[in-house]
Amino acid sequence: MSTTVTTREGVNLQIRDDLAKQYSAVYTPEALAALSFMSQHNAERNRLMSERTQRRAARIKAKEPITFLNAESEIKGTGIKVQDARDGKFVGAVIPHDLQRQWLQGTGPAAKPNSPIKANLRNVAYALLSGADGWMFDGEDALGQITTMSLDNQVSLKLAIARDPLFLEVAQEVSKEMNAWAQDFFGRDIISDWHAQLDFTTKIFRARGLHLDDRHIRVNGESLSASIVDMTLYVVNNHKALLDAGSSIVLYLPKIQTAEEAGFWNRLLSAIEAHLGLEEGTIKVYVLVEQLEQTFQLMEIRAALGRHFVGFNTGRWDYINSVSDANCWDPEFINPNIESIVMTYGYMRNYEDRVRRAVNTPDANGNYTLWQGGMEPNIPVGSKEGVANSMKKARAGAVREQQEGASGKWIAHWKMAHIIRPVWEEVGEANQSGREFPRLTYTAEDAAGLTLLEPAPRTVRGARNLLSVALQYGNAFGQGLQAAALKPADFFGNDDILYLMEDMATGEIRLSILWEWTHKGAALTEDDAETGLKAGDVFTLEIFERLLEEEYAKLLAADNRDVYDNSKTTTLPIARAIVEAYVNDAVKAPWYIDLLNINLNNHDLATAKERINKYLQAFKNEGVRITENLDTLPAGRAA
Repeated sequence: MSTTVTTREGVNLQIRDDLAKQYSAVYTPEALAALSFMSQHNAERNRLMSERTQRRAARIKAKEPITFLNAESEIKGTGIKVQDARDGKFVGAVIPHDLQRQWLQGTGPAAKPNSPIKANLRNVAYALLSGADGWMFDGEDALGQITTMSLDNQVSLKLAIARDPLFLEVAQEVSKEMNAWAQDFFGRDIISDWHAQLDFTTKIFRARGLHLDDRHIRVNGESLSASIVDMTLYVVNNHKALLDAGSSIVLYLPKIQTAEEAGFWNRLLSAIEAHLGLEEGTIKVYVLVEQLEQTFQLMEIRAALGRHFVGFNTGRWDYINSVSDANCWDPEFINPNIESIVMTYGYMRNYEDRVRRAVNTPDANGNYTLWQGGMEPNIPVGSKEGVANSMKKARAGAVREQQEGASGKWIAHWKMAHIIRPVWEEVGEANQSGREFPRLTYTAEDAAGLTLLEPAPRTVRGARNLLSVALQYGNAFGQGLQAAALKPADFFGNDDILYLMEDMATGEIRLSILWEWTHKGAALTEDDAETGLKAGDVFTLEIFERLLEEEYAKLLAADNRDVYDNSKTTTLPIARAIVEAYVNDAVKAPWYIDLLNINLNNHDLATAKERINKYLQAFKNEGVRITENLDTLPAGRAA
């Protein structure tokens, strides 16, 4: 059953079940009219995603690496010459007042799985009272997608931004809890005036990437881009309240791979601005640099987004996954243990360097942009010694990024705000925009540096860590916890080893590396007493299967704190089936999340295996990713 809303001639929005009524605060007449208007861009998005898959397949077939664009060519769809983009011959944005200082940005969703509104609002209250300069409310990697979580996320943000009385009630309660924690941890309060504190943090929203479909809406029977839905609902429902409060409308754009895709995003932003009567460039965007192909087109992406663009963010997990995936054809490209691939490692170091040089290249008006550093996943929960060691490491990472030129950093939990923010506070500069770095160059040496491997351990312990967390993440995803505190099963019960906040990216990279090791004959670098394997032995599918059995057994034996008992016969077996199918298949699937998405709200293992096989066969035989909600297929189409 679905509700069909005809909003303009030839456009029928089908909203599944009774959600149009249940979420009328989100699906307002204004929002539905805007979705109808913006749906005209869905076909172009579909084309771009098809071409993305075709590019990947062509590189694999030809065994060719990603390269820089031809300097004399134009960025498709923009009319901008590549060389002009590289030279800064374009008009970018002026950084608005509430983004000038973003020493610390928190990330996390505004909704919890299967939770009432008041419980969801607690997430927003913790964020806005945290002391972070900005908070990126996540609609993508950290937001669960079971049932109606994407809509619950929108509801929470609308209530909080509008300062609804229910949100204020929750915020007052949460402020007391936060101060109680701070008294125990710091020996002092961290919130003196909770009401005033709510205005401190800049509100930012991350839409889902172009590669994902919305799970609730179809347009004339076809899936609608999750990017279009998320951006439209957030902007339409909140632009007036944000602007009336003197705040900017700010988005984070994930998973962009090319400047052409950035140009498409620019057209989406301009279209919604025009539809709402906003001046072009009112909406500001950061771009997460989390795809290898992006790093070859940084200035071009800046130019393509023009007056909307304010900065880049350098993540870690998604970027590593992208590098691994882009080099799946190369038998010589084999990553080490994930723990070794830090931001100073080989290709990561060169990637970060290109980002900081790109943001500090001026545009035609002499304006620079911002570089927001990577994620700090540590949480100050564990033994006294474990917390002390982890916080020392976390602070050292922040110091390094500040010294390298970042204007701020990300955290994955509000408790880290007053631990990390002082790194920038002590320096005192609002940002490092305009700090001098060499201009970007586009040589063969530059290209090689973006896939540079360096000697590092590749061990059975590393494989166990990859596998255990990949399984746990898939399980958490199925439970609606797309951001979860995880650690390898061998360390359950050891409070000296802290849990890390992990989101979808951590599952992606772990499976990518496991696929890489098994299909490229990765040589281990150390002996392993438990398995009897020696340094130099090849990591085979047989070894993978053995470790899978062992790590899965540990999760089944874990207590409810680490692995929910009710998941052990529902979502955990499905996570295992996905991990096993992904790693075993000779053709590497592009996204772990695709296989998880098509099994959302499904707890039947037989159905899951049918869907996994259907996805892999469609991708191998037709080059097609199945991304739609299989539970809402139109009549006559089989799941």
